[in-house]
Parts: sequence; structure tokens; C-alpha cells
Amino acid sequence: MTETHDLVGGKVHVYRRGTRGTWQCSTFLKGRNWRVTTKTDSLSLAKEFAEDWYLELRGKSHAGLLEEKKKGKRFKEAAAKYLEELPILTHGQRSERYVNDQKKKLKVILPFLGDRYLSEAPGSISEYRIHRAQNCKTGKPPSRSTMHQEIVVIRQVYKSAIRHGWFQFLPDFSVPYKASGKVVHRAWFSPEEYRTLYQATRKRAQNPKKPRWKRASENLHDYVLFMANTGLRPDEGARLRYRDVTIVHDEDSQERILEIEVRGKRGVGFCKSMPGAVIPFERLRERNRPPSPDTKIFGKFQRELFNTILDELGLRIDRDGQHRTAYSLRHTYICMRLMEGADIYQVAKNCRTSVEMIEKYYAAHIKNMLDASAINVRKVRRKIKQVEVEEAAEA
Repeated sequence: MTETHDLVGGKVHVYRRGTRGTWQCSTFLKGRNWRVTTKTDSLSLAKEFAEDWYLELRGKSHAGLLEEKKKGKRFKEAAAKYLEELPILTHGQRSERYVNDQKKKLKVILPFLGDRYLSEAPGSISEYRIHRAQNCKTGKPPSRSTMHQEIVVIRQVYKSAIRHGWFQFLPDFSVPYKASGKVVHRAWFSPEEYRTLYQATRKRAQNPKKPRWKRASENLHDYVLFMANTGLRPDEGARLRYRDVTIVHDEDSQERILEIEVRGKRGVGFCKSMPGAVIPFERLRERNRPPSPDTKIFGKFQRELFNTILDELGLRIDRDGQHRTAYSLRHTYICMRLMEGADIYQVAKNCRTSVEMIEKYYAAHIKNMLDASAINVRKVRRKIKQVEVEEAAEA
């Protein structure tokens, strides 16, 4: 049995369940019910408390200090659902490392966004960017790439919430006040720099600093020549086996080239190399004789030796401040093919990428892609005869 008393014209209710215990009071304000205990079993004192409590509550409401009721799910609930379905939905599509990385990033995100409602985006996302920049343990704000990866995880959580009907739309995740970024070309070796690089690796292969490093130095030299003449990605080169490469005589160019069956991030593709890749491949095959068809052509990439040689030559960083890596050999291949007038569609097809990517990151920075005869066009002006000038003057 509940005993109830109405106050302030029925806007406040004082009630008690049973015949003993403390009185409670409640009201409806700003779209939600508010309840509080009076902490007394005296009805008169409870009524006084209820009136004072209501007047204070209404004052906060008029001043805008009263928090409205939040509706919907919290971010941590959507994150828990996302983590529950992530290993299952990504099976066969994403690696186990990718799943673990997503979990690690959420451990960083949840302490700040976990208790917030999904409906508070995108304000919460902007506040999260500020929080990460100001509260980094190392004292250095996270890099642009790290911040981008964390925002991607937040976006995936929101997509999961949308799939389950907890949210209606994908909020705006863009960075406020962001200026249009310039397109920077990928780090590569110019023809002169590439010549300097392979001459240095050849010299190191002939005269290694220690005898036991001779084989590693020879493999690195052949690796540089092979990758710069095929345009393979480093991961594609790491998967390459002897059974995937065939030496053929190209009828169009009348030269020996390599036909390569490539397995990489884009699935299975094919590549036809430059003639300069044949001799390095033959040396590798001779060095590993007799190689099994399933033997990998390249063992572990000698990254430390490669970086040491780049440092010695002063080629580790290009003029735009970008670090050169094994991937730069692929970029060198693409740029050189464009500089020598190769068809951009055929280059894209041979490198298993798109024409759009090449035009954006390579062709825009190659001077040979500009046709001066088409640019430096001069319009021939029509000469006005002297007679026409005189007639015009008389008129």
C-alpha cells in the first residue's frame, strides 16, 4: 500500500510505501522523472523538504543547469557488441593481428568515451582528439597515423551500433578546421640516386666488412636490382617462390624477361619484369642450387644492412623528409617507367594497382608526363589588312 500526498498544484508528490519508513518525493521536469528521499518519517518535514527541493530543481531548470535525460545506448555497450562479433565477422577476411590491434586501441578509447552516450557524437569525438593530444603519457601527442587509426575504430563501433538499430546515422568524424592537405609523392630514388645505390650494394657484395656477411650482402644487392626492375611490393617479394618465376623470351621486345605469378594483398596477379631482373634472379638461383620449387627466393630482408648503406650514402631521407624503405624500390620502378614513356594503364596493370593511384602519387611529380608542345601553344592572331584599317578610320 502506498500513501501519496500532492503538493504545489499536483506538481510534486510525497509518497511512502507501507505504513513505516521514510517519505519519498518525485516530480516530472525537463522530460524525465526526478525522485529523491526526504530522509525523514515525519510527513510535515517531508512536505517542507519536497517544496524546497522542487523550487531548487525548477531554478536549475530555468538556468539551464539541469541535465536532460539521455536516451539510447552508451559507447561501451556498442564497443562490447563490436568486440563480440569482430572475430567471427572478420574470419577469413582479416588477420588475427588485425583483431588484436582493434582490441588494443579500444582499451585506449574506452576510458574516455565508454560512459558517454552514442547520441553525444560528434562532440565527444572532438573532445577525444583534444584529450589524446593533452594527456599523452610520453608527453608527445600521438602521430597523425595513430590518431587516424583510433578514429577508424570508433567509426567501426558506430557502424556496429547502426547495424543493431541502436543508432540512426554515421556521425561526422572529420577534423574541424582542417586545411586541404598537399599531395606528397612517395619516396623513391631518382635515376642518379638509384645508380648510386646499386653500385654501393654491389661494392658491399664484393667486399663485405666481414666474410660471414658475404652471402647476406650478395642477396641484398640482387634484391635491390630485382625489386627495382619488377615493381613488386615488399610483401609480394617475401612470398615469392622459385615456382612463381619463369624466364621467357619476349617476342615484342626481343629480350629475356621474367614472368612472375604474384601473390600479395590484392590476391593473385601477374607481372612482366624489365630485362634487368633476369641476371639477379639467375644469380639467386645459382647461389641456392639446387633450389626446390617451393623454396622462397628471398630469405629474411636485410633491413639493417639496407638502412646502413642508405645512411652511408645520405639517401635515407629524401628532400621532403620522407624515409626511404624497401617500398621505395617499387616507387622507383613506377617513376622510371613513366619517365621513359610507358603507358600508364599498362604500368598500373603490371603493378596491380589503379591508374588513379599512379596519377595521384607518381604522374603528378614526373616532369616527363608534361607535354611541352601541348602546353606552349601560341594562338596565331589574324592580321588586319591596311585597307581595312584605313576604311575603319574614315568611317
